[in-house]
Order: sequence, then C-alpha cells, then structure tokens
Amino acid sequence: MTMNMENQAAANDQADQVVNKPRERVVVVAPGRGCYNKDELGYLKRFHSDKQAFIAGIDQYREDLKQTGIAKIDGAAKYSFKQHTPGENASALIYACSVCDFMDIDTERYEVVAVTGNSMGWYIALACASALDGDAAIDVINTMGSMMQGGLIGGQLIYPEIDSQWRHDTEISSLIDRIIETICDEDGCELFTSIYLGGYRVLAGNEAGLKRAEEMLPQIEERYPMRLYNHGAFHSPLLEQVSEKGFASLAEYLFSKPKIPLIDGEGRIWTPYGTDCSKLREYTLGDQVTKPYDFSKAVQVAVKEFAPDKVIVLGPGNTLGGPTAQALIDLNWFGWSNKVEFSADQQASPKMLAMGNDEQRSLCTAK
Repeated sequence: MTMNMENQAAANDQADQVVNKPRERVVVVAPGRGCYNKDELGYLKRFHSDKQAFIAGIDQYREDLKQTGIAKIDGAAKYSFKQHTPGENASALIYACSVCDFMDIDTERYEVVAVTGNSMGWYIALACASALDGDAAIDVINTMGSMMQGGLIGGQLIYPEIDSQWRHDTEISSLIDRIIETICDEDGCELFTSIYLGGYRVLAGNEAGLKRAEEMLPQIEERYPMRLYNHGAFHSPLLEQVSEKGFASLAEYLFSKPKIPLIDGEGRIWTPYGTDCSKLREYTLGDQVTKPYDFSKAVQVAVKEFAPDKVIVLGPGNTLGGPTAQALIDLNWFGWSNKVEFSADQQASPKMLAMGNDEQRSLCTAK
C-alpha cells in the first residue's frame, strides 16, 4: 500500500525559499475519538475530494482486513451510532479527516513548529510529524482502534472542573479526586482519571465504578456527569491487555524520528534529533495506553516552549476547541484570562483556528 501523504516538514522548508515575509508560527492540535458526529457526516467528501489516493490507500488496508472502507462510512446516507462510533471505524475515519486537514494547512503562510493531540490524537500527531509514515500510521491507528472490537473494556464519563468563565475551579478538582479515592475503596469498583481535558476531567472505570461516580458527582446543567458512548476505559490500568496486544502487534520499525517536534500526554517533547524510537514506541503502546493523558499539559508545554502566533486545531468537528482554549486560559496565554476575553479576541483577531469550523478553516488553508 502506498500513501502519498504530504510531508509538512518538507513543505516548511520549501515555503521558506519562496516566501519573503515571515510566516506565522503555529502549534497544531489533533483531536481524538468523539469528534466525528452527525454534523461531520461527509467531511472527507466535502473537504478532501482531492485526496482520493490517500483515502483509497486506507480503504485498501481495511479491505484486506474485511473492514468497511472509510469512504463508504463517510459517504453514508445518514449518521449511525452503530456504524460511526465503534473504535474500529471511528479511529481510521477521524485519522483520515485530521491528516487530510493537516495537508491543507497553507505552508506559505504558516510554519508548523510543533504538533500535539488528545488521546487518539497522539497517534494522529505522530503521523503529522512523520514519526509514523502513511503505511505505519494506518497500521498503528487501525490496530489500536480495533482492540475492543470483541467488546468494550470499561467505559468513560466526562465532568467539568471549571466555572462559567472557563477558569479552573480547584474545589471541584479536589472533589473529583476525593470521589475517585472513595469509590476505589469500595469492593468491585474501579475508577481512574483518564484525561485532563482543558476544563474537563475524563474518568475511566468499570461499570460499577462509573455508576458510583454518576451517583456521587453533583449534577451540572442536567448534563454532567456524561457517559461517553462507545468509549472504553482508555488511559487507565484496565487497558493493560490492550497495551500488551499493541506491543505484540506493532514492531519498533514502524516508528521514526519526528520531523516536527511532538508533545505527548505527559508534556514530554520528542525532537527530530533527540528522539529514541524505541522509547517513543514504549510510551505510545505503554504509558500512553494505561496511564492518564494530560492534554492540558501537552497544550501548555507546546505554547510555552514554541511560542506560536496561533494554534490550529484539526478537524473533524470542533469539540476540542473549548478544551484547548481552557488550557490556554489557565496560563493567561494570548492575554486570555476567561471565556469573555477569549470570545472577544476570537471575534476581533482569532488566534485559535479550528479547521472543523467553516469560517476559521478558510484562514488556515490556501483553498
């Protein structure tokens, strides 16, 4: 299988030679599961009809495994939870949408100085940074995304730990920590922090643990705590077996030194010159699977270390826009100290661009 995925790093070098004015520095953020919903149906067809060879390469890989092609899933007449949300379909579909968006970033206007992502978005970030080539990326993403095809292991729920102005509320965070500790002391209950997601905490656990969390966490807006449909207990010890299967299935040769710096879910920077590929594999298939993923820290390290002019959040969808902004507000980055300031600044001169937002998308691409 051959995939003609553009190399953003090479494009950066080429653009330096043809553009005289300084390009804006951008950190790119890749989304994870849950970002392809009803409104995103047809995303590939709508925005990426010019990338048929890349999409066909993914579908050939999936056809060999007797899996439905992503072009067919994306082109379905209607959105279906049964078809669009299982990991074996959602992972490859979201990967394709995000990487195609990455290919569309205008490299004459922007220099990508670092890449990060949320949860499954870490695999996408590896692909964008060329730490996984096209063949390796779909192998890793499809393999890890299909691990629970025979049945989910545990589940996840999400709960806010911010106030109405998107400022971190330490009292709520402490309450969540106490509830986790209390539940884990109960027989048959398992509950863990899964993701630090901007202004939200994602919890992973077994059914007993999640039910107790739903009982103990105060109801907010008649919405939270919210179960995440078709999500397993990602980034928790419950996925030890998934990690072991990943190591058994995915060899070290799949991983390369990134051509663009990467920031992982522990805030670690993987550089083009200093990366040990064996350690990159160990993190990706080990701690990244079984320990909490700190998306907030990843975003904060990225902006502090690489000082971007803007942050670009890849599609599909824009569910990661809020958590990314909340992680930046926590630092008072771009002068944002609350939701009102963020919204006003975005209206005047947006510094965070979501490619899943039609208006902001046009500011990212040369199309």
